[in-house]
Amino acid sequence: MTVRTIVRYPAPALATPCEPVTTFGPDLVILQQDLVDTMRAAPGVGITAAHIGVFQRVFVLELEPGKILTYVNPEIIKSSTETMRHVEGSVSMPGITEELERPRQVTLRFQDLTGAEHEEIADGFHAVCIQHEIDQLDGIFWIKRLSKLKRDRLTRKWEKTQR
Repeated sequence: MTVRTIVRYPAPALATPCEPVTTFGPDLVILQQDLVDTMRAAPGVGITAAHIGVFQRVFVLELEPGKILTYVNPEIIKSSTETMRHVEGSVSMPGITEELERPRQVTLRFQDLTGAEHEEIADGFHAVCIQHEIDQLDGIFWIKRLSKLKRDRLTRKWEKTQR
């Protein structure tokens, strides 16, 4: 459909919590398609509506080429105590990455584009991506999960790339 402009760090919008989706219909389908197009153009493996300045609880993932996963009003209802480390980044801060530790497995409740409710268990990289995108929907930009020292270092590196 349309590649939208991505909100760039440090825009205050990235700290804005998103509102639940209450209307399911053609506009939501268009938003989902725009998210997919924007994510692929970025490029990235996931993107939230907040990344394009739409503050609704929607995100998409494409962990395997051509397999789009869409999550509306997602909520983590259970997390494993076992953790894993993985390198993360954001379409809002391209080229900047750092390793984070998150639960290895999550159980997720969400809706699809029609409003139907689902539950799924995600492991490994899939679980990390879900947690990363839900953080963004909650207004928590991924670098907030880093120590202040690492966050400051990455912020300085990002600022240098923007000059």
